[in-house]
Amino acid sequence: MTRPAQTSNNTTPRKSWKPSRADIEAIVRGEHSDPYAVLGLQRTRDGASVRAFLPDVDSVLVFDPETGEEIPLARLHDGGFFGAKVPMTFTSAYLKRIVKGAETKEIDDSYRFGPILGELDLHLLGEGNHLRLYEKLGAHLIRHEGVDGVSFAVWAPNAARVSVVGPFNDWDGRRHVMRKRHEAGVWEIFVPGLEAGALYKFELLGPDNNLLPLKADPFGFQHEHPPATASVVHGTPARAETETAWRAKRAKAHDIHAPISIYEVHLGSWMRGDGNAYLTYDELAGRLIPYVQELGFTHVELMPVSEYPFDGSWGYQPIGLFAPTSRFGTPEDFANFVARLQAAGIGVLVDWVPAHFPTDAHGLGRFDGTALYEHEDPRLGFHKDWNTLIYNYGRREVMNFLLANALFWMERFGIDGLRVDAVASMLYLDYSREDGEWIPNRHGGNENLEAIAFLKRLNELVYAEHPGATTVAEESTAWPGVSRPTYVGGLGFGFKWNMGWMHDTLQYMQKDPIHRRHHQDKLTFGLVYAFSENFVLPLSHDEVVHGKGSLIGKMPGDRWQKFANLRAYFGFMWAHPGKKLLFMGGEFAQETEWNHDKGLDWHLLRDGLHRGVQKLIGDLNRLYRGTPALHVHDTEPRGFEWVDTTDTESSVVAFLRLGKEGDPPALVVCNFTPVPRENYRVGVPQGGRWIERINTDSRDYGGSGKGNLGAVKADAVPRHGRRYSLDLTLPPLATVVLTREMP
Repeated sequence: MTRPAQTSNNTTPRKSWKPSRADIEAIVRGEHSDPYAVLGLQRTRDGASVRAFLPDVDSVLVFDPETGEEIPLARLHDGGFFGAKVPMTFTSAYLKRIVKGAETKEIDDSYRFGPILGELDLHLLGEGNHLRLYEKLGAHLIRHEGVDGVSFAVWAPNAARVSVVGPFNDWDGRRHVMRKRHEAGVWEIFVPGLEAGALYKFELLGPDNNLLPLKADPFGFQHEHPPATASVVHGTPARAETETAWRAKRAKAHDIHAPISIYEVHLGSWMRGDGNAYLTYDELAGRLIPYVQELGFTHVELMPVSEYPFDGSWGYQPIGLFAPTSRFGTPEDFANFVARLQAAGIGVLVDWVPAHFPTDAHGLGRFDGTALYEHEDPRLGFHKDWNTLIYNYGRREVMNFLLANALFWMERFGIDGLRVDAVASMLYLDYSREDGEWIPNRHGGNENLEAIAFLKRLNELVYAEHPGATTVAEESTAWPGVSRPTYVGGLGFGFKWNMGWMHDTLQYMQKDPIHRRHHQDKLTFGLVYAFSENFVLPLSHDEVVHGKGSLIGKMPGDRWQKFANLRAYFGFMWAHPGKKLLFMGGEFAQETEWNHDKGLDWHLLRDGLHRGVQKLIGDLNRLYRGTPALHVHDTEPRGFEWVDTTDTESSVVAFLRLGKEGDPPALVVCNFTPVPRENYRVGVPQGGRWIERINTDSRDYGGSGKGNLGAVKADAVPRHGRRYSLDLTLPPLATVVLTREMP
């Protein structure tokens, strides 16, 4: 709702058309908090007047474009304050003609325009319930009172003065001081004639009139390429038009019964161009999409794409939450990138970071000179591990900012889901803190009640506003009900990363096979809690950085055994209950630790062992997607049965995956020693032929080629509590998956 246009910015009569000396001095110094009461067209008892602040200008006149009447303004202060009396009939649509040296040009006056934000906007913002807040705050290309230009609005309730600055006003914070809308603590201004592409920041005076560092726009839709830090006038990104075929299948693609296999990608280092240059969003689409399709992944998960200043943060310390990073192109380029992925049948998840934000001077920290977005007390507001600031979730405007941002990515770019980073750090007040370094909640506990309320509200909104979308929590503790609905007391996420499974199984795989018989519980313990949440099994970027090496580097043994171990592990993972996530490079056994400053080592694919791992991942994805028993009950105990976990001496485990009635069951047998085992009998629930669907020791994958010649007939020989059994050959360091042939 917009207020009616005003013909004057000050309707209170005054005794003289001239402003007071104190007002003039404050305008010239840039310390006046209400320039709309002084500048522009003013009505007084002594008549009407026009005032302007234009430093470094030789002369100014105003003219009425309707009548052609021209009136020169007198210089009332050497600093550039001009003014003159004008007829009471002088139109509010006046223009200014300025002379500076040999240059003469006509400009419009920001201070002749009425308010921009309507009463409803201010009301919703004040109560923290403006879900499309990004449509009002920030910089917007609009037509205001018949004139094209840019509206700027920013929340800074404690600032003494806020200005928008940029090349258009020589970065002079005195030139475009904004109007404060006291109802909501928002400052606004309309700059006529400004166009898309203009650089800008906000200049603020704190509560004590202290000049703060220039701030980027919290709602900026585009920012300069780092290390430059200015925001760029762009206008609200167009609403995403999700491809019809994808929109129709998206809900099923995120159902707990669906096969979900996610390829985690860091766009800046998946692949580089000539001279180690970044690929553009368009180039990435052209190369990434066919690759993901070939390997059979159902989704990509993009590490954070919100604009971030430091490459080494990988996007996890964002500054511009409403802007896709400019490293690879424009917001339109990113939107097209997402649309092309979806048109190819690939879902798009984006890492989202509401847990903290960096302390960079141009960011949100002490935005208006106070702890606005963060907590004042560092025991609540500072992450010592990451040297970042923690959002104040108990402040309704901050919650509104984050909720609007979550919806923004789905509405404006068509994102299919958010993987929410560092949820554990949000839930616990004592996260990574010693005694005395944190403040208990009002009940004396360590739960962050405000963050919990925020996360519940987030998930309720996402699922209500965007049916078919999903959310995934990176949550590493035993917090109950992370992926359970809020109406039963859960946090409401669709899925949760299973960090315990990842840690346990990687520890097991790093053991020399001769010692694995002592640690088989690392493989089996995950099934104790496997169905307490809707789990995703993650082998993410976190496992291949900070000195942890690569996945292949974690495997013991000689080169052949390392590859065999990794293949066996992938087979176990894809057959295990839970959705799948693999970080880029793992699919072809990248040998070095991930380096965000260069592309993956694609040359390794000239080697047969690396190509074999890549082929295995593609085959595992196709088997997972095409075999209901391997995915329809990923999150339910009825989809899993242990066959045998007792053969610890041989480091062999066997289990069944079960689908719906009528679906052929799948038998999974893993041999985690380099010893091949002949005539190894495993119990099965049904007779008939069982077809070997995956054998990670196949020569196709770089293995020795031992196996079961395609199929094995079940004998009526009881084993493992079942009426039938299979006489199998277990290849060394391998996983085999067999499904019963249906009559």
